[in-house]
Amino acid sequence: MKVGIVVPYSWSFWGAVVEHAELQAAALTSLGVETRTIMGNDPPGSFTRVLHPRLGRHGAPPPDVIPVGRSVIVPANSSLPNIVLSPSAVFRIRRVLERERFDVLHVHEPMTPVINVGVLAFARSPIVATWHASGELGWMRIGMPLWGNLLDRIDYRIAVSERAAATAQAWLPGEYEIIPNGVLIPPEANPDDREEQIVFAGRHEPRKGLHVLLRAWPEIRRRSGLRLRLIGADPLAVRLLISRLRIDDDGIDVLGFLPQEELTAELLRAKALVAPSLGGESFGMVLTRAFACATPVVASDIPGYREVMTPNVAFAVPPENVEALAQAVVELVEDEPRRRALGIAARTLAQERYSWDAIAARLAEIYDLLAGRTPASATAA
Repeated sequence: MKVGIVVPYSWSFWGAVVEHAELQAAALTSLGVETRTIMGNDPPGSFTRVLHPRLGRHGAPPPDVIPVGRSVIVPANSSLPNIVLSPSAVFRIRRVLERERFDVLHVHEPMTPVINVGVLAFARSPIVATWHASGELGWMRIGMPLWGNLLDRIDYRIAVSERAAATAQAWLPGEYEIIPNGVLIPPEANPDDREEQIVFAGRHEPRKGLHVLLRAWPEIRRRSGLRLRLIGADPLAVRLLISRLRIDDDGIDVLGFLPQEELTAELLRAKALVAPSLGGESFGMVLTRAFACATPVVASDIPGYREVMTPNVAFAVPPENVEALAQAVVELVEDEPRRRALGIAARTLAQERYSWDAIAARLAEIYDLLAGRTPASATAA
C-alpha cells in the first residue's frame, strides 16, 4: 500500500496540520504503509527571508517529503498559514502523481489551493479528505464557485472534531467520520519533579492569545517564581510584542521553533502548558500534546478546546481574562498533589483517545477499503 499525504502548507513552518501529517506518516510507516508527503518547502536564502519574516526550519526536508513549491503568507480563518499558490506547482503535482502512482491519496484541508486543488483535479487514485478548520471560512465563498466541483472526487470524508465537521457540512453536506488529531505519546512521562517553568506553544497570531499571557506574566512571576518558555512564535515578533506591551521580560525564555523531540522534552520538564487562545480552534492539538507528556493545562474555555478538556486534566479560564489566567496558573502550580493528579489523568486520556497507533490503524482500514473501490475521480472524469 502506497499512500500520498497531501498538505497545502509549507514543511518549513510549524503548524498543527503540518505536525499532524508528519505524525500520520510516521504512524502509517510503522504499520508497513509506504508514504510520501506532498507539500510546500521554503529553502534558506534571501528570497525566503523576504516572503517569511518569521523563523522556520529551512534545511532540507526528509526523503519522504516531496516539495512542489514555495509558500506565501495568506490570512485565513484568523490565522496566517504558509500556503503554496504558485501556478507552477500544479504542473509539478501532475508529474508527481504520474511518477508515484499512489494507491490512495489523503488530502488535508481539500479546498485549499493550489496543491490540494491540483491533486483533486489530476488524481486517478481514491481520495480521502480530512477537514481541520472550524469557523465561518469566508474564503470558501470564492473557492466553491471556482473549484467546488472537484469535491465530488473525494471518496471518504473525515473531520478532526465535531466543530470541524459542522464547518465542512455547511459547504459540503454529507457524512463525516470523526477521527481526532493524533498525538505523539512519549514512552514515559513522569508528572513528578518538574522544573519551575510553564510552556506556551503556538504561532505568534492574535487568536493564540500570547498577548493575554504576557499581560498576566508579571503577576504569575511575582507570585510563583516560575519561568515562561515560549515555543513556536518568532523570537523577533515576541520581543516586539513584549516591548509594545511594556512588560518586564524577567523569567521569559523565547525559544522559537523547536523540532518535535525538543518540544516533547520541554513539555516533559514543565509544570503546565498555558493555552490562552481567543477562539478559532477546531481541536486542541497543543493541549493533547501536553496531556501525552503528563503535563496539565491551563487553557481558555472556548469551543474546540472544550472537546478535549475535562476538569480532571485542565483548568479552564474565560478567554482574554488576564486576572483569571494568572490566578489559575498560580493555583495549579501551588497545589502539587492536584497538579500531579491532573498530569496522570491527562496522560491516560491521551493514551486512550489520541494515540496514533489506534488512529493509524483506522486510517489503514479506510485505505484498504478504498483501494479495492473504483475511485470517484475516475467516475467523475
